[in-house]
Amino acid sequence: MQLVVVPIEKPEDLNVILGQAHFIKTVEDLHEALVGTSPHLRFGLAFCEASGKCLVRRSGNDPELEDLAVRNALALGVGHCFVVFVREGYPVNVLNQLKQVPEVCTVHCATANRVEVVLAETDLGRGVLGVIDGSPPLGVETDQDMADRKSLLRSIGYKL
Repeated sequence: MQLVVVPIEKPEDLNVILGQAHFIKTVEDLHEALVGTSPHLRFGLAFCEASGKCLVRRSGNDPELEDLAVRNALALGVGHCFVVFVREGYPVNVLNQLKQVPEVCTVHCATANRVEVVLAETDLGRGVLGVIDGSPPLGVETDQDMADRKSLLRSIGYKL
């Protein structure tokens, strides 16, 4: 077995969701879940088929994001892995809908941070061991940091 680290290629401000699913209809069901969340959401997704033709299946409503998802899915090369990029929306707006798709087994990450995916590679193929999502903590929040966090969440409508 070899360990492989694959960085997710994306612009700094773009959100990515990486997960594991099964079955060829995953790409259509993920598409439907995303379309149903917001008329403004722009997205592209790719799903690595793990049997049969073993194609990267793709969909989306933004060709640039769809192409980016395909490039990342090919770089990962993990059967049953899906990659979703979202713009004009956030993962928090779509995660529950994606988790409710019957084929979805796991969501590894949902972030705008830099991401590296740690893979195991064997003769059978590749599998996701985990993700490295962003930077390590630099300290513990102060009372002012806590007040700032609460204020931000309320100003953008995520808390009352």
